This record gives sequence, C-alpha cells and structure tokens, in this order.
Amino acid sequence: MQQFSLCFSKVKKDCLKFIKSQETKADKFKNKEKMIKFFLIPLCFWISKKAYQKRPYFVGLAGGQGTGKTTISSLIRIILTKYFKLNVFRISIDDFYKTRKERIILSKKVHPMLLTRGVPGTHDINMMLNFFKKSKNKKFKRFKLPTFNKAIDDRFNKKKWYDLNNRPDVIIFEGWCVGAKSEKNNSLRKTINPMEKIKDQKQIWRKYVNQQLKSKYKNLYSQLNCLIYLKAKNFSLLQKWRLKQERKLWLKSKKNSKLKIMSRGDVIKFMQTYQRITQNMFRYMPKYASVIFNLNNNHQIASVIYKRK
Repeated sequence: MQQFSLCFSKVKKDCLKFIKSQETKADKFKNKEKMIKFFLIPLCFWISKKAYQKRPYFVGLAGGQGTGKTTISSLIRIILTKYFKLNVFRISIDDFYKTRKERIILSKKVHPMLLTRGVPGTHDINMMLNFFKKSKNKKFKRFKLPTFNKAIDDRFNKKKWYDLNNRPDVIIFEGWCVGAKSEKNNSLRKTINPMEKIKDQKQIWRKYVNQQLKSKYKNLYSQLNCLIYLKAKNFSLLQKWRLKQERKLWLKSKKNSKLKIMSRGDVIKFMQTYQRITQNMFRYMPKYASVIFNLNNNHQIASVIYKRK
C-alpha cells in the first residue's frame, strides 16, 4: 500500500487534470481519487511487472459502449508513463475503421448493414495485423497509424494520424469488441432485436460478422498478452451511458451543424448492431479475461477480479 500511495502522489495531478478535460458542467466524475488509487494504480503495478519481461507488452482493454474505455486507458497510460517511466502507446480499434468509401463498397458487395461502422468486418484488419507485426519488430522503423473522426464518420486527414517514432514498452489496444469470440452458428438463427429481424432476415450480416471473429480477429486477439474487461450490469445501462457520451460529443463539437452527431433514436438503432456481440461478451468474457472491473449503476468501478497472474 505504501508503494501505491507513493505512486498516487506522483501521478495525482496529471490524472485529475486529464479527468477534468473529459468533464462537462453537467457531467462530473465521482470518486475519481478512489478509482485511481484503489483500482488503476494496482493494475499498473500488475502490468509493469509483465511489461519489463516482454516488450512490447500488448494490453487489450474491452468494454461495451460508454463504459469509459478511453478515460481508463488514458489514465493507465499516464500512470505507466509518469511513475514507471515506460513508453506507452494507446490506440483504439475504432481508429482502424474502414473509410466511409470502403464501407459503402462493402455494403454493396455483402450486406447493406455493413455501411454502419462498429462490428468486426468494418475495420481494416490487415492494417491492424500489420501494426502488431511492425510493433514487435526488433529493428523498429517509424510508421503512422490512422485516427478516426466519429463526428464525420470517416478518418481524419493523414496530417492528424498517430506518428509512432519508437517501439513502445506497452501498447494499450482498446475497443468495445476487443477480445470478443465468435458464436456457434446455430445461435445466430434467433434474432435478438428489431434491426436483425427486419434488416437481416437471411442472416447474411450476422454470419459475415461472426466469420470475421472466427478468423482474422481471432488471430489478432490471440496476440494480446492480457485482456482487461470493463463489465457493465446489462445492455440497457450501456445504452444510457452511450447516450451521455453522444451528448458530450455534441457539446465538444460546439454544435457544428455539419458534424454527424446522433439523436437518441439514432443511438438506439446504432447500438442494435453492437447488441449481439456485446451480450455474448457479458456471458463469456469474464471466463477468459485476465482482469475484470465490475462497474456499478453509477458508472464507477465497484470491484476488481484478477483471473491470471
């Protein structure tokens, strides 16, 4: 505990500064010091021990929409960098979405629902696999990685892409479906929401997404050294948190009418494309994740379980 307290004193200022940057007047973080001191700092000690043994050390961080993946992964990065002096690179699976143009082509070739970004199959899987490969190369060469602008539903201009100069000690790879596993084919037959029932009557979309998880995504996720899961209680809570997230995006966009900010109805429809995999993760992810953070109804970490030392 003394080590944790010392670490907290060193990182407190930077962590709280970052949290403040994520807050709005109507949405303030509660119990932030407790979250940092009792949950995130112990996790960083756990990660650091492993990171010194294997470089780069790949940390997968998963959780449903609105669970706080960006905030938590950013705070982990601050702690590992500031206190442990590790070179940490953080990126989201969202940054690897196919361009809007590529998704239009995919939607015409396979299924119209693949125009909507989110599910496995709508990311540039080859770019992700290449990123993992290049990061492991002992003869590291500088390279760039995309950044995705959700407000316009397309990639940022290349000038705003990540520039990876040095091989990281730790890579935090976060995303809602990171580590997700495929379903059995017979379970795909049953529709779970109105969108599947109306728009995917022949199960083409479901089968395509599931096949992606079964093949290339399985290969990608197998390269993660550990998997952290932010577990919410149910899907309706995720919808509530995702709506709050969209409101924050709207406020930060300064109400620019050109940006594609979603309405409440849009968010509910959008999340139906995530529902099947998210609910499958609720059931099975706690069985194979390395660390599980259980979130309460108030969007806070209530408890932690370390499954693999």
